[in-house]
Amino acid sequence: MAKQKLSNQKVTTIFHKKYLSESPKDTINFASRFAKALKAGDMLALTGNLGSGKTTFVKGIAKGLGVKNYKYVNSPTFVLIKEYKGKLPLYHFDLYRLDIIKDIEDLGSDEYFFGKGISVVEWADKCKALLPKNSIKIEFRIKGETKREIIIK
Repeated sequence: MAKQKLSNQKVTTIFHKKYLSESPKDTINFASRFAKALKAGDMLALTGNLGSGKTTFVKGIAKGLGVKNYKYVNSPTFVLIKEYKGKLPLYHFDLYRLDIIKDIEDLGSDEYFFGKGISVVEWADKCKALLPKNSIKIEFRIKGETKREIIIK
Protein backbone atom coordinates (compact mmCIF):
# COMPACT_ATOMS: atom_id res chain seq x y z
CA MET A 1 0.00 0.00 0.00
CA ALA A 2 1.39 3.43 -0.93
CA LYS A 3 2.26 5.74 1.90
CA GLN A 4 -0.15 8.67 2.02
CA LYS A 5 1.40 12.12 1.98
CA LEU A 6 -0.17 14.52 4.44
CA SER A 7 -0.68 18.21 3.87
CA ASN A 8 0.47 20.57 6.61
CA GLN A 9 -3.19 21.22 7.40
CA LYS A 10 -3.73 17.51 8.02
CA VAL A 11 -0.59 17.28 10.18
CA THR A 12 -1.93 19.90 12.57
CA THR A 13 -5.30 18.19 12.84
CA ILE A 14 -3.73 14.79 13.63
CA PHE A 15 -2.47 16.24 16.90
CA HIS A 16 -4.24 18.37 19.44
CA LYS A 17 -3.81 22.03 18.67
CA LYS A 18 -2.61 22.39 22.26
CA TYR A 19 -0.55 19.87 24.13
CA LEU A 20 0.60 20.13 27.76
CA SER A 21 3.95 18.44 28.20
CA GLU A 22 4.74 17.35 31.75
CA SER A 23 8.51 16.94 31.23
CA PRO A 24 11.34 17.10 28.67
CA LYS A 25 10.90 13.34 28.08
CA ASP A 26 7.20 13.91 27.40
CA THR A 27 8.08 16.69 24.91
CA ILE A 28 10.54 14.39 23.10
CA ASN A 29 7.97 11.59 22.88
CA PHE A 30 5.25 13.94 21.60
CA ALA A 31 7.58 15.42 18.97
CA SER A 32 8.72 11.95 17.91
CA ARG A 33 5.10 10.95 17.21
CA PHE A 34 4.52 14.28 15.45
CA ALA A 35 7.59 13.70 13.21
CA LYS A 36 6.11 10.52 11.80
CA ALA A 37 3.40 12.59 10.08
CA LEU A 38 5.90 14.95 8.40
CA LYS A 39 7.01 14.73 4.80
CA ALA A 40 9.88 16.06 2.71
CA GLY A 41 9.69 19.84 2.35
CA ASP A 42 7.79 20.46 5.59
CA MET A 43 8.81 23.49 7.61
CA LEU A 44 8.35 23.86 11.37
CA ALA A 45 8.49 27.45 12.63
CA LEU A 46 9.15 27.39 16.39
CA THR A 47 8.63 30.36 18.70
CA GLY A 48 8.83 30.81 22.45
CA ASN A 49 10.99 32.22 25.22
CA LEU A 50 14.42 30.91 26.17
CA GLY A 51 14.05 27.59 27.96
CA SER A 52 10.53 26.96 26.68
CA GLY A 53 11.32 23.60 25.05
CA LYS A 54 12.09 24.38 21.42
CA THR A 55 15.38 22.46 21.26
CA THR A 56 13.94 19.57 23.29
CA PHE A 57 11.13 19.38 20.72
CA VAL A 58 13.72 19.22 17.92
CA LYS A 59 15.36 16.26 19.71
CA GLY A 60 12.01 14.51 19.49
CA ILE A 61 11.65 15.34 15.81
CA ALA A 62 15.11 13.85 15.27
CA LYS A 63 14.11 10.73 17.21
CA GLY A 64 10.96 10.34 15.10
CA LEU A 65 12.98 10.70 11.89
CA GLY A 66 15.38 7.98 13.01
CA VAL A 67 18.41 10.21 13.63
CA LYS A 68 21.07 8.20 15.44
CA ASN A 69 22.18 9.82 18.67
CA TYR A 70 19.15 12.14 18.69
CA LYS A 71 19.88 12.79 22.37
CA TYR A 72 22.90 14.84 21.28
CA VAL A 73 20.85 17.24 19.17
CA ASN A 74 21.52 20.69 20.57
CA SER A 75 20.85 24.26 19.64
CA PRO A 76 22.99 25.50 16.75
CA THR A 77 23.12 29.00 18.27
CA PHE A 78 26.72 29.68 17.26
CA VAL A 79 26.81 27.77 13.97
CA LEU A 80 23.23 28.77 13.05
CA ILE A 81 22.33 25.51 11.27
CA LYS A 82 22.95 21.83 11.85
CA GLU A 83 22.06 18.97 9.54
CA TYR A 84 21.13 15.51 10.77
CA LYS A 85 20.67 12.34 8.72
CA GLY A 86 17.56 10.29 9.32
CA LYS A 87 14.76 8.82 7.19
CA LEU A 88 14.59 12.36 5.86
CA PRO A 89 17.29 15.01 6.32
CA LEU A 90 16.64 17.31 9.29
CA TYR A 91 17.79 20.93 8.97
CA HIS A 92 17.86 22.65 12.37
CA PHE A 93 18.18 26.44 12.39
CA ASP A 94 18.61 28.66 15.45
CA LEU A 95 18.17 32.34 14.63
CA TYR A 96 18.55 33.63 18.20
CA ARG A 97 21.70 35.63 17.36
CA LEU A 98 20.48 36.98 14.02
CA ASP A 99 18.46 40.16 13.68
CA ILE A 100 18.78 41.01 10.00
CA ILE A 101 16.82 39.06 7.38
CA LYS A 102 19.70 39.45 4.91
CA ASP A 103 21.91 37.41 7.28
CA ILE A 104 19.32 34.64 7.26
CA GLU A 105 19.08 34.73 3.46
CA ASP A 106 22.89 34.51 3.28
CA LEU A 107 22.68 31.13 5.03
CA GLY A 108 21.07 29.79 1.87
CA SER A 109 17.80 29.34 3.73
CA ASP A 110 15.77 28.88 0.52
CA GLU A 111 17.77 25.77 -0.37
CA TYR A 112 16.77 24.25 2.97
CA PHE A 113 13.26 25.69 3.32
CA PHE A 114 12.25 24.36 -0.09
CA GLY A 115 14.49 21.28 -0.05
CA LYS A 116 13.96 17.57 0.38
CA GLY A 117 14.17 17.41 4.14
CA ILE A 118 12.39 18.72 7.20
CA SER A 119 13.40 22.26 8.20
CA VAL A 120 12.96 23.36 11.80
CA VAL A 121 13.59 27.01 12.68
CA GLU A 122 13.94 28.14 16.28
CA TRP A 123 13.14 31.83 16.80
CA ALA A 124 11.15 31.75 13.55
CA ASP A 125 9.55 35.09 14.41
CA LYS A 126 12.83 36.66 13.21
CA CYS A 127 12.29 35.51 9.63
CA LYS A 128 8.52 35.47 9.08
CA ALA A 129 8.89 37.04 5.63
CA LEU A 130 11.14 34.20 4.45
CA LEU A 131 9.07 31.28 5.68
CA PRO A 132 6.88 29.31 3.30
CA LYS A 133 3.21 30.19 3.74
CA ASN A 134 2.36 26.59 4.59
CA SER A 135 4.84 26.43 7.49
CA ILE A 136 3.62 24.62 10.58
CA LYS A 137 3.82 27.18 13.36
CA ILE A 138 4.51 25.84 16.84
CA GLU A 139 4.53 28.07 19.91
CA PHE A 140 6.03 27.04 23.24
CA ARG A 141 4.94 28.45 26.60
CA ILE A 142 6.44 27.80 30.02
CA LYS A 143 3.73 26.58 32.41
CA GLY A 144 5.86 25.46 35.34
CA GLU A 145 9.30 24.14 36.20
CA THR A 146 9.01 21.24 33.73
CA LYS A 147 5.60 21.83 32.14
CA ARG A 148 5.36 23.31 28.67
CA GLU A 149 2.36 24.16 26.56
CA ILE A 150 2.89 23.36 22.88
CA ILE A 151 0.50 25.12 20.51
CA ILE A 152 0.37 23.93 16.91
CA LYS A 153 -1.06 26.38 14.37
